[in-house]
Amino acid sequence: MSSLRAKIQDVFNEPACEQNRGKDAKARKEGCSKPLTPGAAAGGCAFDGAKIVLQPITDVAHLIHAPLACEGNSWDNRGAASSGPTLWRTSFTTDLTELDVVMGRGERKLFKAIREIKEAYGPPAIFVYPTCVTALIGDDIEAVCKRAAEKFGLPVVPVNAPGFVGSKNLGNKLAGEALLEHVIGTVEPDDAGPYDINILGEFNLSGEFWLVKPLLDRLGIRVRACIPGDARYFDIACAHRARAAMMVCSTALINLARKMEQRWDIPFFEGSFYGITDTSEALRQISQLLVKKGADPEILGRTEALIAEEEAIAWKKLAAYRPRLEGKRVLLNTGGVKSWSVVHALMEIGIEIVGTSVKKSTVEDKERIKQILKDDNHMFEQMAPRELYTMLSEHKADIMLSGGRTQFIALKAKTPWLDINQERQYPYAGYDGMVELVRQIDLAIHNPIWRQVREPAPWDCQPAVREELPRTKSETATVQAFKKFAGTMADELGEC
Repeated sequence: MSSLRAKIQDVFNEPACEQNRGKDAKARKEGCSKPLTPGAAAGGCAFDGAKIVLQPITDVAHLIHAPLACEGNSWDNRGAASSGPTLWRTSFTTDLTELDVVMGRGERKLFKAIREIKEAYGPPAIFVYPTCVTALIGDDIEAVCKRAAEKFGLPVVPVNAPGFVGSKNLGNKLAGEALLEHVIGTVEPDDAGPYDINILGEFNLSGEFWLVKPLLDRLGIRVRACIPGDARYFDIACAHRARAAMMVCSTALINLARKMEQRWDIPFFEGSFYGITDTSEALRQISQLLVKKGADPEILGRTEALIAEEEAIAWKKLAAYRPRLEGKRVLLNTGGVKSWSVVHALMEIGIEIVGTSVKKSTVEDKERIKQILKDDNHMFEQMAPRELYTMLSEHKADIMLSGGRTQFIALKAKTPWLDINQERQYPYAGYDGMVELVRQIDLAIHNPIWRQVREPAPWDCQPAVREELPRTKSETATVQAFKKFAGTMADELGEC
């Protein structure tokens, strides 16, 4: 536990963190993450954060050393996609029981589970995750992993991020520490070149990275490792031989980027593949970093030619949507890199941003939003569901972009909604992704269902009162006969 405390303190003191830079030495020790209250880690603990970062490494077996309930459902891992191996979708757990805890059989059971996975699946590596239970009872995960690696001849990586140590974001960073300590730099590639880069913090949600990689391929730039989206263990182990790196989500793996620059002289920058302008700028910065590291300067010209070609195609496709979407108001209830990158992307086609959440955003993210929107009046740290509903029901936004947790607020307010978070079904990165995002917004806003659901329900409509027409003699006789019959039946049946 002492080594775990040291790692946590090291992450809290991360000098590359924009928020830490403005603090004095005493305040910096408190770290960027908010302290947890009892029960607040449920569904967003450090273990959850570590597994989110590492599970998209697709050919690795991910073993959870814990009671069965800690594992949950690993299928699809929030929409991350794989172009090959599917082992990452298989759940492995030691299924620790009360008897195992009382009898002290946790370490023995873990070693046995590692052996079974090795024999049945033969993965290139096994990642072992302790949780609150196994950390509290004192199972020595690192010793077991070291012994198993020697015995079975494959890397067994301990990921020390039990849930009680902090938030999901802290778990993201601890996962990066595990890669630095046990994976990156353990294999020397025989094909390192001057155009190799790493992409950090890209999860390949809905296959988004597959829209960007072809652009890099056309420039002759090879992605040595995309961490973690659609990654392979061998690629990550060789990641230390890349010449440059791009950081997509700094809140998750900023410590990994900084330490790789420190240890292996891999310069990095933070960018975004959301929106036409940001995608072009990211390609430029990648090429510029490679030239600084020794690549042929002619790549700069090829990059500009590619950007000009792709932008022309994208703007031509978007021209059809501009008249339909220009002036439409969007409420963005997300966070992190999307709080500014998606804002910039939407404003490029004339969409108005009425608000954007900055709950998971860094100080640098917030500064970028201020520069894009020219003020901070449209930024909110967190908006309660009641406030969201009020804003939408009063028609202050034409559509809300958010995650699945708040979709029902929009639906209750009879407002179009589009999933922009991890569970989304469509990729929105790169030039083609921007066109797809705009297409989905257009489909959502102009869907005829909204006109129908906003009409008054039939039972809320009062029927028009018509003037009673005079009855004929026969009709009058019929009505009187019916009333007489009804009165007779009531006398016979009595009161209910």
